[in-house]
Amino acid sequence: MLQDDFIISTDKSKIDINVVYNYLSKESYWAKNIPMAIVAKAIDGAFCFGVYKKEVNDADQQIGFARVITDKATFGYLADVFIVEQYRGIGLSKWLMKEIMEHPELQGFRGWMLGTKDAHTLYERFGFKRLQNSERIMRLSLLEGYPEEESVTG
Repeated sequence: MLQDDFIISTDKSKIDINVVYNYLSKESYWAKNIPMAIVAKAIDGAFCFGVYKKEVNDADQQIGFARVITDKATFGYLADVFIVEQYRGIGLSKWLMKEIMEHPELQGFRGWMLGTKDAHTLYERFGFKRLQNSERIMRLSLLEGYPEEESVTG
């Protein structure tokens, strides 16, 4: 999946976990302070998409990410979608969503879910709607956020 100077890949070996960790733990509102070990475990257990800027030396620079938590048969939960700020506004998030929604391994689901505070219009372009019949949806929230890591001094 190549577009201009960018590529989207589901190859987990290409993921730069430091880029994903830094964005999620420092810049996102939904996973602030998430520990690196949890990011690694989340990537390991999900169907992931990386967005990369093509570089001349083939060391593609990761600039975006998304993961789908799924059984690949009936349901998908879209999580941790981001494009780093420097590359926003040029259509990469729309392209990423198109690739996710059209991926052959993610077809035939009964439904999808996601949570967002500020990107409703992006997801509505792909058929997502705000919850109706929300009385059917239940949640068990065990952690409202990740605590700040305490610095260790010697």
